[in-house]
Amino acid sequence: MKNPVLRWHNEHMQFERLLGYLGKQVEAFQDGREPDYELMGDIVFYLREYADLQHHQRENIAFEILAQRDQSYVPLIKQLLHEHRVIDTAGVVFQEQLSNILNDVLVRRELVETAAATYLLYYRAHVHTEESQILPAAERLLTDDDWKAVGNAVPSMPDPLFGAEIGLRFRAMRVKVLMDSAELLK
Repeated sequence: MKNPVLRWHNEHMQFERLLGYLGKQVEAFQDGREPDYELMGDIVFYLREYADLQHHQRENIAFEILAQRDQSYVPLIKQLLHEHRVIDTAGVVFQEQLSNILNDVLVRRELVETAAATYLLYYRAHVHTEESQILPAAERLLTDDDWKAVGNAVPSMPDPLFGAEIGLRFRAMRVKVLMDSAELLK
């Protein structure tokens, strides 16, 4: 994809879709129904292993350049960088809770609910802020050379869920995503 801002936006929309699935499973858990813990674990794993390591790292470089271009964005960028760290930490905690559940380790319900709520709340708010405030600024202020610098700083790895080559762990999740998309088109 040639337009890096459009790529950034498209990735956000994919992450939002996954957060929506995750939120539905958390609702089932909160309602006392049996959620799909494996799906939840796969979603968090994907967001931590692809989004946090690829997408957020590219954003961090773009943020740095954006702050150099316009100092008025520095406070917001500091906030977003902090949110990247919170999302990462919350993801670790939530992934551990899910792993414990999948391994039949007794886990207190409120710990799972707190981990899920923290992760979902921060991630969704973070994406919203980037979409509404950062992407328009990046579109306006960052040059082709800036985007090349971002690309060079973070070596690209293929997206194991939404890319051309689906990772083995993500095949079932990809089918679910495609089935749900087909349902929406009816």
